[in-house]
Amino acid sequence: MDTKIEQTIRLKFLEGMSHAACTVNIVTTDGPAGRTGVTVSAMASVSADSAWPTMLVCVHHLSPAAAKIVENGVLCVNVLRDDQSYISDTFAGRFKEEVSDKFECAEWSPMPSGAPRIVDPLVAFDCRLLTSEKVGTHYIFLCEVRDLHVSRSGSPLIYANRAYGASMRIDGARSLAAARANAGSRLSVACFHTFGPFIMPRLIQRMEGIDIRLVEGDQRRLSESLRAGESELALLYDIDLTDDFKKIALDHLSPHVLLPDGHRLASQPEIEATDLAEEPMVLLDAPPSADYFVGVMRAAGVEPLIAYRSMSFEMVRGLVGHGLGYALLVTKPAADMTYDGMKLVARPLVGQQAPSSIVIAHRKEEVLSGPARRFIECCVEVFRNGSSAA
Repeated sequence: MDTKIEQTIRLKFLEGMSHAACTVNIVTTDGPAGRTGVTVSAMASVSADSAWPTMLVCVHHLSPAAAKIVENGVLCVNVLRDDQSYISDTFAGRFKEEVSDKFECAEWSPMPSGAPRIVDPLVAFDCRLLTSEKVGTHYIFLCEVRDLHVSRSGSPLIYANRAYGASMRIDGARSLAAARANAGSRLSVACFHTFGPFIMPRLIQRMEGIDIRLVEGDQRRLSESLRAGESELALLYDIDLTDDFKKIALDHLSPHVLLPDGHRLASQPEIEATDLAEEPMVLLDAPPSADYFVGVMRAAGVEPLIAYRSMSFEMVRGLVGHGLGYALLVTKPAADMTYDGMKLVARPLVGQQAPSSIVIAHRKEEVLSGPARRFIECCVEVFRNGSSAA
């Protein structure tokens, strides 16, 4: 076949397959060749009626996991939940500069074969390798399933149109008819998980008569939700947002220093980054917060001494409350107490750092629904009146 025709067919094939939705899976192995794992989308059932149920998995031949799976002879296929995209990104190598050991992104438990299982996947298939064959750039592994771990709840993480998404439940005909009848009174909104609790309840209350579906997560999760069409609108930070989104600025937040009550700096009316040079830091490790707060310190000539990291806003506050370090935050709750009753002190961080901007975003070419337009108006009004996330 002509080389140009082959290349054209290849490009069309890649484009066509990008529209084929599939689950996102972490394939792991352990044994004489060592432990490793890789993100794959090519996984499928072969037969439930053989001596043991069988399935196939495809792994690129250049992945270190391929050779180790062959040598170890075992593998675990971890099917991810829709809130575990960060595990997928980690094992896909997107954070290779920041993460030295990909297995640090989750907790693990060994399956009977010894292959690592994520503690809380949607489902995990513990497999013994039957055969392997290299076709083109990938190894096709035919495996027999010897054990399973099945979650009692959750939805699969879906990959399609080069973006993550989530599945939608198929209801009965009566429910579907009702959903179609009420489509004009529904709205899906994605919101950043740290400041969402400070603003979303107020906005939902104002949207009387509209059924609001919430999607919560970090910056990456919200961007993916918009691109996949899971959410029509998203409240998030104006950081690393691509040109395919239209943004409306709502508020600008400046960082403050969170300290435990009685800290030596708590008596100061304001704090400079240099005052914190020798202090341990508790980092809110959720994109884009981590890069932003570390960048604020480095811009002031201070390399932060990161003692603890957490993706949880309240965990960060709790660690600070117990004297385990300071934190930089832009979201400031009305209460100055941790969940377990420890008093906190917030002081402005002085300097030339850039403020964080909160925006409401949607896909640029999308014609917004009536509820979406009304929600944007509510957001602008609420933030204009000073009801911000700070």
